[in-house]
Amino acid sequence: MILQKQPWDQCFARVLVRPLVGTSVSPNQLTFVTLLLALAGAGLFVPGDPALADWGAGVFVLGRFLDHCDGELARQSGRTSKLGYYLDYVSGALSYAALFVCLSIGLRDSFLGNWAMALGAAGAVSALVSMFVNLGIDKLKELENGDAVGYPGFAGFELEDGIYLLAPIVWAGFSLLFFALAGAGAVVYMLWTLASLLRLRRG
Repeated sequence: MILQKQPWDQCFARVLVRPLVGTSVSPNQLTFVTLLLALAGAGLFVPGDPALADWGAGVFVLGRFLDHCDGELARQSGRTSKLGYYLDYVSGALSYAALFVCLSIGLRDSFLGNWAMALGAAGAVSALVSMFVNLGIDKLKELENGDAVGYPGFAGFELEDGIYLLAPIVWAGFSLLFFALAGAGAVVYMLWTLASLLRLRRG
């Protein structure tokens, strides 16, 4: 599917970071802030308390949205770097892996039982494997200088934007539904990236 030149959330991020251009705030600092927000949000799912889960969903989604700001700041301030490129990938993978692990712990007493832990492990491993596969795709496409492979999308929305649904779904009381769909989706996405990498290598 064809994606418009810039996803909507990235367009918003571009406007948000303009006041930071020319300041001492670096793109890599923003990356660490977004990672800490995502990890904190994920951690709030561990106790299995609905009220904490509501806060966790909001904080995690905020962290993932702000993840677009580091790249925009780097481009606008002329501070793109290979380190920032790798940090962004690692931040995203760790964020999603932590979310799956923490959700599985928080939902271990649901009807899924031990399957919750298995699903969480599958989602976490898929997130980490996808990171390495996407790095391989970028290398084959010679995108290591700041660009990245990106996600399938349409009309200004990327596949990754589905994470924004985490907040309303959890707030509506359907954490388990999100967990099941996201876990399965992470595995499917990992397989899709692996297939993409194999096609590129054959080409």
